[in-house]
Amino acid sequence: MDYARMRAIAEALGTYAERLEGTWCVEIGPAGPVLAMVWPSKRREGTVRRIREQLEAQLLGTRPGYICANGPEIEHPAIGRMHRPDAVVIPEAALDEDGFSVDSKQVLAAVEIVSPAGPSSSYDEKLADYPAMGIPHYMIVDPRTGTIKVHSEPCKGRYSSKEPYIFGDSVPFGPWTVETSEFRRYGKDG
Repeated sequence: MDYARMRAIAEALGTYAERLEGTWCVEIGPAGPVLAMVWPSKRREGTVRRIREQLEAQLLGTRPGYICANGPEIEHPAIGRMHRPDAVVIPEAALDEDGFSVDSKQVLAAVEIVSPAGPSSSYDEKLADYPAMGIPHYMIVDPRTGTIKVHSEPCKGRYSSKEPYIFGDSVPFGPWTVETSEFRRYGKDG
């Protein structure tokens, strides 16, 4: 199926999702368009907020004009992929452009927080798609296990560098650092 047709199906699914209860997202992966329910747990949202705030503060000095946003879809039509990361570093001006998604060539980094229900596509599908989309830095935060993996250096459709961390570490992420001492695991106090 060509990408224009997949994109049209994804837009129709997005319109349908607006009528459903709960939070839904539409992505285009290897199997085509997918409508999936988002698991917005408080701890997951707290982790996204902490990462966004830290990156926002550092972007002022490292990449003026860039922001860390949550919500915009990123897309690479040539390889037929569209995803909605939990957080993404993009030029602020990209949010003023017409259209529904941000071109993946504008993305400096993507962050995914594994849901309480399981790793879904963060470890497999997106780990393959993000380097193919040309995204230089990808962080997977897993509150189920208290672990973090930072991927970088996309080469030939995969990341050639992977660094593991645990909650409590100061995590280098591209030119930034993410302090994780306040990250919380699912089902654990403190």
